[in-house]
Parts: sequence; C-alpha cells; structure tokens
Amino acid sequence: MRLLERKNEPERLFETVGNSLEELAGNVTKGRLVKAGLVAGGVVGLVAGSAGISSLRRRLEGARNDS
Repeated sequence: MRLLERKNEPERLFETVGNSLEELAGNVTKGRLVKAGLVAGGVVGLVAGSAGISSLRRRLEGARNDS
C-alpha cells in the first residue's frame, strides 16, 4: 500500500516537476515556446562560446609554457 509509505527524494522531485508541468501546460502558447527556444538557444551559444574560448586559452598558454 503506497499510501502509508514515504516517498524518497527522486520520487518527490519527479512528482513536483510533473505537477509544475501540468500547471504550465494550460498557459503554453506558440509565442512562449518560440521565446523559450530562443532563450535556450542563446544560453547554449554562450556556453559553447565560453568553452571554446577557455579551450583556446589553455592551448595557447600550454604552447607558451612548453617553449
């Protein structure tokens, strides 16, 4: 009987996320999805750019230290 058992942390998190998504589902419009996609794409672009710059900087510093 699940009613008397306590939920563990992942089960509670999953339930909370599920409840939040159910509430948001009624408010989702095409415009909001497009905006969310643009924001997510921007974040991905910034993270990728930052990683690329960090990688380039490490390679350049490594080349200077090897000489």
